[in-house]
Amino acid sequence: MADEISSFWGPVTSTHEWCEPNYVYSSYIAEFFNTISNVPGIILALIGLVISLSQRFEKRFSILHISNMILAIGSMLYHSTLQQLQQQGDETPMVWEMLLYIYILYSPDWHYRSTMPTFLFLYGAVFAIAHSKLRFDIGFKWYFNLQGHALWHVFMGFNSYFANTFLMYCRAQQRGWDPKVNYFLGYFPYVKIQKPKAQ
Repeated sequence: MADEISSFWGPVTSTHEWCEPNYVYSSYIAEFFNTISNVPGIILALIGLVISLSQRFEKRFSILHISNMILAIGSMLYHSTLQQLQQQGDETPMVWEMLLYIYILYSPDWHYRSTMPTFLFLYGAVFAIAHSKLRFDIGFKWYFNLQGHALWHVFMGFNSYFANTFLMYCRAQQRGWDPKVNYFLGYFPYVKIQKPKAQ
């Protein structure tokens, strides 16, 4: 489990560690590759956020991209410190983001009066409180080789970007916004829309 090694952050307090040796490259970063592998997810979420705002998509998509950024930043903090508080900052946003995806997938419109957003919000709040008080671990205990978990971070960053782009395309079609797929820097697909003048 926890290495008895001197570090900037003190002893490991998270409920588990991953298979990467601790503090090999820096006394500030416990799991180096698991930490830096979150950078692509942050960059892709930022690209998605800028595109969502520039195309004037609904706020739910801006929130979704911000959620992706928060999740990647939380993961960076957790893997760099291996502290229990930062572990919660990684795991709780995972659940919140799943609730946000559920809302976007199952709610055709952003109805504040419906019970669905209230239920999802309360579920997320209760989970966050329970997670902080009971200190349970929601992480999947997969045992990868040395950089397996780091690669998983990279792939999930790309997966989130492409999933969000797909959801934006579907929503634009649903709203009749004439979506077209363009490519940012020639590689990253994004949805360009043309809203009717009345909207």
